Amino acid sequence: CMKIIEKPWGREEVLEKNERYVMKKLTMWKGHRCSLQYHKYKQETIYILSGKMNIISGPSQEELSSRLMGPNETINIKPGTVHRMEAVEDSEYLEASSPEMDDVTRLEDDYQRKVE
Repeated sequence: CMKIIEKPWGREEVLEKNERYVMKKLTMWKGHRCSLQYHKYKQETIYILSGKMNIISGPSQEELSSRLMGPNETINIKPGTVHRMEAVEDSEYLEASSPEMDDVTRLEDDYQRKVE
């Protein structure tokens, strides 16, 4: 593991970061969720290892749908897609993405982090 980043909802372990892709293992605690956000350039694929998560996504903040996902399920999130992950149970998941780690626009956040 290269680096552990503690988050208010759990933690991110950066397993690999290079000029072509980023691979992370994330832990999200039950009852927590990340910010409602989108990326301008970053594309990501989520693969659930354990637990249950609601993946909320859609073309805009006003048009969101929710999908309950569990182990061995995967979702691809294209640039511009508004999305958020919510942990129904303590969950672990892998995220493979293009390398733009700082490309995030937050629309809502439970932890008073900056929103736009």
